[in-house]
Amino acid sequence: MLVYDGQCPFCANYARLVRLRGTVGHLQLVDAREAPAIMGEISHAGLDIDQGMVLKLNGKLYHGGDAMHRVALMSSRSGIFNRLNHWIFRSPTRARLLYPPLRAIRNLVIRGLGRKPIDNLGRR
Repeated sequence: MLVYDGQCPFCANYARLVRLRGTVGHLQLVDAREAPAIMGEISHAGLDIDQGMVLKLNGKLYHGGDAMHRVALMSSRSGIFNRLNHWIFRSPTRARLLYPPLRAIRNLVIRGLGRKPIDNLGRR
């Protein structure tokens, strides 16, 4: 299950474009703004959905760059987007280094579009 902000154009497009290899099975895409059950689990784990998408895989939660890295390892190599995604995020180091600037851009765009953060941890 990949939990993302459905009001973020980058997150929504990423979730729509990423394709997993047939051996992985179906990845359920979940808009965090419409999923109170999984958001309770994510909040209980102390993960801020405004600071990164969450991948739930085999009962474990991966957040931000770690989630992107795991998705890249599972993704197919079909199409330019998926090849590029795999090449960039297959390295855990690259994923951890690149995710913060991508998240900062995402947060600026969300604010620029006048959308409120999800604030699942009640920090705002």
